[in-house]
Amino acid sequence: MERKSFGNMQCPVARTLERVGEWWSILILRDALHGLTRFDQFQKSLDIAPNMLTRRLNSLVESGLLERRQYSERPPRHEYILTDLGRDFRSILVALNTWGNKHFAPEGPSVLLIDSTTGEEAEPVMIDGKSGKRLNSPDFVFAPGPQANEGMKARINFARERAAEAAANDAAATPEAVAPAKPAKAPRKKAAARSA
Repeated sequence: MERKSFGNMQCPVARTLERVGEWWSILILRDALHGLTRFDQFQKSLDIAPNMLTRRLNSLVESGLLERRQYSERPPRHEYILTDLGRDFRSILVALNTWGNKHFAPEGPSVLLIDSTTGEEAEPVMIDGKSGKRLNSPDFVFAPGPQANEGMKARINFARERAAEAAANDAAATPEAVAPAKPAKAPRKKAAARSA
């Protein structure tokens, strides 16, 4: 059965999954962000079959997350270096680690994010750079962006309508429930600079 491609979908989450959605790819990126660069290092860390590792590394190179560089001519050997795109995956890895520790580590966290200069454990949170509010607040919802096609607008609006209905049903079932968040406004376009 052929896997469906998400590459042509307009959704940024689907496009991201097209590039890193396979679990070996995420673990390879994790190891690359931890400093591993060579085939044998990845294989030892992950205990992955060589043919699978080759496919996943080639896919990450093709997607622009890793760059393949030769470091030995005889025998020919290559290393896999993170690109800027690959290094940007760090925030996703931090979020996955935090979520995994919170929900899937009943014995307690096995991997912590620490400040290397102080040794103090970090408390990763995602915040809005403009307001300083945490992004997991119900005040933040997804809205169609300026380049959204009609299908994307319909999908997001459908999801928001269902969420509003569910919130209204919950509020009706429990009178003391908090009122649902206001519908999202479309992003404002920046006003063009006026000439004097």
